[in-house]
Amino acid sequence: MPANDSPSGRLPERARDAIRGSGLPQRRVAALIGLDESKLSKSLAGTRRFNAEEITQLATVTGVTANWLISGSDATAGATTPPPARMLPTIHREDRDMALKRRTIVEKSWWLFAEQGYDTVRIADIGRECGMSPAAVHYYFPAKREIFAEALRYSVKLAFDRQVAELHTVTDPVLRLKRLIQLQLPTGSAGRAEWSIWLQTWAQVAVHPEGRDNHTHGYRRWRQTVLDIITDGQRSGSMRQDDPESLALDITTMMDGLGIKVLTGMLTVDQMYRQIESFIDRTIVISKESNHES
Repeated sequence: MPANDSPSGRLPERARDAIRGSGLPQRRVAALIGLDESKLSKSLAGTRRFNAEEITQLATVTGVTANWLISGSDATAGATTPPPARMLPTIHREDRDMALKRRTIVEKSWWLFAEQGYDTVRIADIGRECGMSPAAVHYYFPAKREIFAEALRYSVKLAFDRQVAELHTVTDPVLRLKRLIQLQLPTGSAGRAEWSIWLQTWAQVAVHPEGRDNHTHGYRRWRQTVLDIITDGQRSGSMRQDDPESLALDITTMMDGLGIKVLTGMLTVDQMYRQIESFIDRTIVISKESNHES
């Protein structure tokens, strides 16, 4: 298949479609993803490649997934396990202006929930951030809990976009596992916000079991991504032949606990990563010396 006819070769075409469907002018998209407008134009024309960060940012700004930009499908499996459709932001049949307003509500409320907490944030606060009246916010989301549920889906999308954009270029399973961990650290304001949404979701599920289904599906996707990489590493001979399910559970559980310690100021992000990297090297990776001896 010629390169231009391959799924990735059609990325510029899908990027143009994403921008047209976003309701945002191209100049505004360039500014939001931090890219010079002339460079964006070259990438859209196919004369310059989008890098992984630009693909991730473009997906975030336009509301599509990085997986769709790269492969043409939200469900295509690759270096990371796709989430079920119900765990991605809900798609509504509406015009571009309405879709943009809905995305704005979710994105602005995501930050408010992350920084101030679900109980503190009011619909009026969300409306003020979006430049809308509370009635306009309610038109799109009848209840605040529905907005928070969509904010969780937005978090899933952000994580999935990063993983899709970056992991497909990392062929070594050990390096891919470590890169996956790095991508999921509570780094910077956006990383901490993403963790805050998950932490609040765990707290809500503990007292409101009716929300457990959405949480379970999102978390299961994350653990499956870890499991898939470990299984790949075992096939390649770079990882120990222990129970992969148990190893995936160990890593994800360690991530959860250490992430909470970072958010509560008990650890730094660097300390968190070093702890997990050390566990991977000691427990999962087959050392070069062991390979030489065998």
